[in-house]
Amino acid sequence: MKFIDEYRNPEKVKSLLREIEAITTHPWTLMEICGGQTHAFLHHGLDEMLPGEIELVHGPGCPVCVTPLEQIDKAIAIASRPEVIFTSYGDMLRVPGSSQDLFSVRAKGGDVRVVYSPLDAVQIAEVNPDKQVVFFAIGFETTAPANAMAVMQARQRGVHNFSVLISHVCVPPAMEAILGSKNNRVQAFLAAGHVCAVMGYHEYPQIAAKYKVPIVVTGFEPVDLLVGVLAAIKQLEAGKAEVENAYERTVSFNGNPSAQEMINTVFQPVDRKWRGIGSIPQSGLGLRPEFTEFDAEERFSVGEIVTQESPLCIAGEILQGMKKPPQCSAYGKECTPQSPLGAPMVSAEGACSAYYRYHRSEVTT
Repeated sequence: MKFIDEYRNPEKVKSLLREIEAITTHPWTLMEICGGQTHAFLHHGLDEMLPGEIELVHGPGCPVCVTPLEQIDKAIAIASRPEVIFTSYGDMLRVPGSSQDLFSVRAKGGDVRVVYSPLDAVQIAEVNPDKQVVFFAIGFETTAPANAMAVMQARQRGVHNFSVLISHVCVPPAMEAILGSKNNRVQAFLAAGHVCAVMGYHEYPQIAAKYKVPIVVTGFEPVDLLVGVLAAIKQLEAGKAEVENAYERTVSFNGNPSAQEMINTVFQPVDRKWRGIGSIPQSGLGLRPEFTEFDAEERFSVGEIVTQESPLCIAGEILQGMKKPPQCSAYGKECTPQSPLGAPMVSAEGACSAYYRYHRSEVTT
């Protein structure tokens, strides 16, 4: 397909790699925000083709990975109730809670269903009025408009047996949390194109200026990613810290106003805990007061569940770019895709999953 092949063009990839190598004179550490970008880098071997001075570290841009353990346990507690039909995207069913996952709940007789849209969950609630239907609403800003639409549709259609268990998180506060850490290693960001397609990148200039880091919005194909790396390295070598859009075919400065209006109608900023990282102020989305009747935490009184992460899992350090998956003592041993200790090994976009899938057993720069 023309509009895919041109962004996977081998000659263009080689040309960009040569240009990156020619201008790189110092060691630099770049973080790609999105787990999809992480998988693309490793799938195409780009991480091993870049000059040795450039190190890629992998950010918290996987919604499955950053959903906190207690939120998984809340989902399991709700899904275990006999009156509940629990709905979710498929990748959440294998994420381990404290003692089991949602697949285990289903195996024990719980009504846990995979859906492809939150509107599917609303429809299930309509045709099952004697059941409580819950949708696991996770994700970054990318999925928030559809989840907001589901809540609005449930209200408009009078579907009062529908609710959402929310674990929405937002990218800019996470970037600031990483950059503000005393252990920060990130010198430039490759921002997630799909998030920026919804939200734009008008929030990024102040972050770039405050922390003196380049931020380049990129896509997900090899050419997209290398154009982003090249732009970031040019800035770093020149001592600049600006925001650039290397994904203009999809992203604009202000993003999608209609999607943002939908988000702002239903959700409001809230403090949110990130798995392995901790609580980040105003980094999440929660229902506005006028929509609290659709809040599953309130409906099922699971807000007080508190859990403890596995001491073997270093997901937090990986998601903040402090360590690589092979630096975890459990990687490939106690923790594999078949028996994961943490969400980064479960998720299709998780960094640990990417390293395992693409046979990266050593730390590469």
